[in-house]
Amino acid sequence: MAFLPKIFRNEILNVAITSWFIAQALKVIITLLTQKKLNLYRFVGSGGMPSSHSSMVMGLSTAVGLKNGWDSALYGVSLVFALIVMYDAAGVRRAVGKQAIILNKILEDKQKHRQIEEGRLKELVGHTPIEVFAGAFLGILIANILI
Repeated sequence: MAFLPKIFRNEILNVAITSWFIAQALKVIITLLTQKKLNLYRFVGSGGMPSSHSSMVMGLSTAVGLKNGWDSALYGVSLVFALIVMYDAAGVRRAVGKQAIILNKILEDKQKHRQIEEGRLKELVGHTPIEVFAGAFLGILIANILI
């Protein structure tokens, strides 16, 4: 492993990236099972089950706690960061998605009467609380497996 650059040997970073990757892959699998179609866009898209943002930050935070101690300043910082990201995913970003649904409906209604230049807004932006929880649980699990 000496031939790999040091960044690739960073266990904490590897946990965070692996947690994100697995969450994104699960979105593709869940979409395949529920909608009976392969949608590879789900691998890079936002929103959906599980939250890859939550998985990544909780994997990061858990890995920091496991490596540096639960009473370390670095764990405290990483946990606060994780909680902010998860709150944003379930709060602000979810609200943006709900607004996009309403605005898209307005656009559809107006297009029936006259030409509108605006395209549809992305509706799958945020997460439900269960999607955030599932992502956080996945990150914690991955960190405990890899560290």
